Amino acid sequence: MSTKQSKSLTVITIIAMMFLYAMISFVTNLAAPVGKIWGASFDDPAQAERMGMLGNLFNFLAYLVMGIPAGNILSKYGYKKTALAAIVLGLAGICVQWLSGVADSFMVYLFGALICGFCVCMLNTVTNPMLNLLGGGGNRGNQLNMIGGTLNSLSGSLTPMLVGAIIGESLAGKTIADVNVVLYIAMAVFAFIFLVLLITPIAEPAGAGQQVTYERTPWAFRHFTLGVIAIFFYVGVEVGIPATLISYLKPTAGFAAAGFVAGLYWLLMLVGRTIGSFIGGKVSSKTMVTCVASVAILLMAGAMVMGDSITVAMPTNWAFEMAQMPIAALLIMLCGLCTSVMWTSIFNMATEGLGKYTAKASGIFMMMVVGGGVVPYIQSVVAAHNCLISYIVPILGVAYILWYALMGSKNVNTDIKID
Repeated sequence: MSTKQSKSLTVITIIAMMFLYAMISFVTNLAAPVGKIWGASFDDPAQAERMGMLGNLFNFLAYLVMGIPAGNILSKYGYKKTALAAIVLGLAGICVQWLSGVADSFMVYLFGALICGFCVCMLNTVTNPMLNLLGGGGNRGNQLNMIGGTLNSLSGSLTPMLVGAIIGESLAGKTIADVNVVLYIAMAVFAFIFLVLLITPIAEPAGAGQQVTYERTPWAFRHFTLGVIAIFFYVGVEVGIPATLISYLKPTAGFAAAGFVAGLYWLLMLVGRTIGSFIGGKVSSKTMVTCVASVAILLMAGAMVMGDSITVAMPTNWAFEMAQMPIAALLIMLCGLCTSVMWTSIFNMATEGLGKYTAKASGIFMMMVVGGGVVPYIQSVVAAHNCLISYIVPILGVAYILWYALMGSKNVNTDIKID
């Protein structure tokens, strides 16, 4: 193969990986709004709220099972085979969700959500290092990951907006079959990326597969152990805030408007990550998390206190038509700016000084993404009685993250040999 052909294939592969990056948030953020559709089929409102979050719970439970195995698969079979396997799982999971509409079976849908969770866990494990490899490492590799992260946030913001626009104002009588077009899009993208990666030769990094001797485990580091708890709460907070926002606005504003406003939360995460990428070299992770966690607590507490007492004009559809919404919705939506930079910052603090243990620590971190299913489900139980009061759950999670940044992130195990 000529150098020109090789470069062309590399560019095509990079584009495919960008789509894959976007699919991570697309598939993940599909769970909450589609779950709301299934939840609406239950007559009891409290049960409907809980059932509506079960798909999200199953999607994230997959991380607990697949976190470490995904890293082992990557080490044994390499980037390309791991990515291809993940895509096959994703395609299978979306197909099962589609079949759940045909069979009108909630249990089949939950099984599809679980399979999609396995897919997304594997994709999260492989996309970052693979894009870095395709970019040749260094600044170019980092730049590609930054672009991928931007597309991830953009896709995450569009998903609830798209589902909301398709469903309309009311969930009454709606089924998952009404959003088949979204599932077809996901199937088509997965199939396209699979074919591109299948025909593209991808070199594995030098030293791949070499054995490393570990005298201890990452759990020996106190700041890492506390950081694992912080990442569990973070993912739960990140997902629970917009998911419950849909439930809060749906009765008065309609599902379409509620989904659009929830999408704005993810759009603000994109803005926050963009800002964070510019100031990250000048502001420490500890300082950044301390600031955004404090603001997030104030915003959610303010939403709980002010509630519907004041209304503000907010966009509610793709035409950006304005409508009066409770100020609580605006305050909750603004939390997207705060949560946007927490993952990277918590990871940096928790893995500081781990050296060769960092790779194993990454696998454990991936397991703790299960918090994105557990914490929102707990919040949904409270939200079934009062949506605004339920924000005490993410407030407590962010309070722990704030404590971790201020006190728990200090490495007190400097005596452990990491060479």
